[in-house]
Amino acid sequence: MEDLLQTEIWQGKTLADLLTLDFLLTTAGSVLAAISILMVGWIVSAWLQRRVKSLSRLNRHLDETLFDFLSSIVRYVVLGFTVLFVLNSFGVQTTSVVAVIGAAGLAIGLALQGTLSNVAAGVMLILFRPIKLGDFVEVGGEMGTVKAITLNFTELADISNVQVIIPNSEVWGNVITNYSTNSTRRAEWTFGVGYGVNLADAQKIILDTIMADARSKSDPEPFIQVNNLGDSSVDFLVRVWVDAAEYFAYQADIKRAVKEALDAGGIEIPFPTRTMVQATAS
Repeated sequence: MEDLLQTEIWQGKTLADLLTLDFLLTTAGSVLAAISILMVGWIVSAWLQRRVKSLSRLNRHLDETLFDFLSSIVRYVVLGFTVLFVLNSFGVQTTSVVAVIGAAGLAIGLALQGTLSNVAAGVMLILFRPIKLGDFVEVGGEMGTVKAITLNFTELADISNVQVIIPNSEVWGNVITNYSTNSTRRAEWTFGVGYGVNLADAQKIILDTIMADARSKSDPEPFIQVNNLGDSSVDFLVRVWVDAAEYFAYQADIKRAVKEALDAGGIEIPFPTRTMVQATAS
């Protein structure tokens, strides 16, 4: 029993040394100090996270996603330093711990290259903000409204309100078409009329019908010109500016309105015809 008590256990101390009242009191003090440091670090990190996140509400032009990311970084940094302080209070050499964490981080990084590429792309998306929450975009053949941008993936809701998850590396590495960046868009149509039609009358009907819609903008000036002489029609190319939010409904409504106006004005809208010649028996 006496040999057991003299056995070295930790940092040159024997079991007999560890069982003394002074050592137990010292250890209890270190544990209480560690708990206190952890609680303070947790509270401070949560408070800083809320403060950084609240900065996005100071100006409507500030991106909420960016401050969500920064607030998370701030919290984890504070918690990391808190853990180092706790280890230091127990006499642990924190420089060795940092070296071990660095080596482990390198190994994990090599094993998770794909995941880290998504994280790196997520950081770029959040910092440079080519897309924002609520934007209507097309990325990698997927079209929809941006619902979330995380460090790993971007979430879209397509036009059928189906969730689409795209890894950030594919978002950042692809062409991004953002339909929400500009407040206005230019709608474009091609309307064909018959060769026997008075082109001036047809042009007036088309333009008057489009500009009668309250959504059509007169500035910039609308464009309408004969663009093509087809096999069975003379084609008018028409371009008119409209608010981006109205674009899709506006484009469909105008097609119907012009068709009905041309019918009412007696303007022929041709369609391809084919003459069949029946061969006679000799």
